[in-house]
Amino acid sequence: MGGAEYVQVVTTLDDRDAALALARSAVEARVAACAQLGGPTRSVYRWQGGIEEAEEHPLVFKTTAAGYPALERHILDRHPYDNPEIICMPVLAGNPAYLDWVSAETGR
Repeated sequence: MGGAEYVQVVTTLDDRDAALALARSAVEARVAACAQLGGPTRSVYRWQGGIEEAEEHPLVFKTTAAGYPALERHILDRHPYDNPEIICMPVLAGNPAYLDWVSAETGR
């Protein structure tokens, strides 16, 4: 993660209830301290040789860099897509008290 201790992880789902369930399960499993559900947003992408459009709901998780592999596995095990977007971005700086909270809530 380029030396970052904390990360934000993004995925998208085409169903709001499924996104909310994934958010809740990740926080309950302590692989994320927080998950923010956004959207809907319109995605345009190439898939299996064609151009597709879909309404999707972005989901952003907050966790530690050390906890990323467990969060990635959690998402992959529960995500309905064949090939879900899972993007991990380093947090270069942040409110120390908030970042301490992320550590405490993910048990790391």
